[in-house]
Amino acid sequence: MLQNSPLQEKIHEANVTVHRLEAQYYDQLHPEVFSKTEQKRTAGKLQAIDKMVVDNKRNALDVGAGTGNLTGKLLRMGYGVTAVDISPEMCAILKTKYQHDLGNNLTVVCSPMEQLNFKEGQFDLVTCYSVLHHLPNYEDALHRLSAFLKKGGVMYIDHEASPFYWKNEANASSELIKALYLHSNPLLNSMYFQITGLRVPSINYELSDYWYKKEHALDHGRIRNVFKEEDYESYERTDYYETSTWIPNPLSVIYRLLCSPEMSCWVAKK
Repeated sequence: MLQNSPLQEKIHEANVTVHRLEAQYYDQLHPEVFSKTEQKRTAGKLQAIDKMVVDNKRNALDVGAGTGNLTGKLLRMGYGVTAVDISPEMCAILKTKYQHDLGNNLTVVCSPMEQLNFKEGQFDLVTCYSVLHHLPNYEDALHRLSAFLKKGGVMYIDHEASPFYWKNEANASSELIKALYLHSNPLLNSMYFQITGLRVPSINYELSDYWYKKEHALDHGRIRNVFKEEDYESYERTDYYETSTWIPNPLSVIYRLLCSPEMSCWVAKK
């Protein structure tokens, strides 16, 4: 894990830069987040998690909130939400999108995760959607966030590459389908952007998505160890298939039949 190093600061700076460039296009750029299938899945997850929280006062911390993917769902469920993001542009969009909730139900904090300073056990629910692979030290982040979560509360971590993402499939046919599917997704999205006339700047994700690479992939064993060390009552990882394109990918059915799921989520009860 990276800690107190020049690279850590570069990763922070890269995330600020990347999200400054894509903030106004974010919802249109990411079908893996905003497709109907994914929106339905995450809404269902939150509804199930809501029932797991003991003595739920509906006080949630949404870290890496972005433009409000989970924040909006939590607000509609009756939660008071503290939404945190490192990007000023993302925070501005979040405030505009949910301006009627500001003050009473929504607090927006623009800050690196490492500088957060909430009370111990302040939140019933802590959520991180598509966040850990952006953080210089995701193990330390999870330890810090665990302190903010009350006993009987739930931590929900979602949209991270599964352990199978970078592994070879069981046979050559499956490996070929996987390669074709993953390489065709950006091509289909590019076609969709051309059809819709969406023009976005060239964006370099090399450092911002630091742990989303084969040479240094996010380690789910380390995540599990954090939950053990923090003495969580239960913790479970679920692997699932991602909807990655606005235009349906004709390889999707074959891919899901022959290949392992590429994404993971964790639900951990303290």
